[in-house]
Amino acid sequence: MSGSLGRASAALLHLGRGVLLRGPALRTRSSGPGGSGLASREHLDALVKKDKVVVFLKGTPQQPQCGFSNAVVQILRLHGVTSYAAYDVLEDPDLRQGIKDYSNWPTIPQVYLNGEFVGGCDILLQMHQNGDLVEELKKLGIRSALLDANTDQDSK
Repeated sequence: MSGSLGRASAALLHLGRGVLLRGPALRTRSSGPGGSGLASREHLDALVKKDKVVVFLKGTPQQPQCGFSNAVVQILRLHGVTSYAAYDVLEDPDLRQGIKDYSNWPTIPQVYLNGEFVGGCDILLQMHQNGDLVEELKKLGIRSALLDANTDQDSK
């Protein structure tokens, strides 16, 4: 892990772990250990387009199993993005390889906004740092919580 990425992900908030919910919270999906054959291109296309924000990660948003997946979850939390589909690739080897083939991107996590592949942890971190993520979320009708945090600080 690069020094700046390590420092940035270490600086992100660490929130508690628990059960995942749907609605204003999160939806996670897996097909269970051993795989399911659900990694066809058509199925993956449907998954990435089903929700405004979709993340394929190692573990779950409440219990990420790698630092990069954790950093993506924390960046989304900082922006107040709480309603997104999350798919645990560790639960399904077919999904893990299938999403890599689908995106032509060799690593996990992978983030999709409005059905479009954004990238992995490094790209999302860069978008967070340069303000592009706020703008992309706005296009999806999602107001970044960082805008409210900045407004609060400006009024002090």
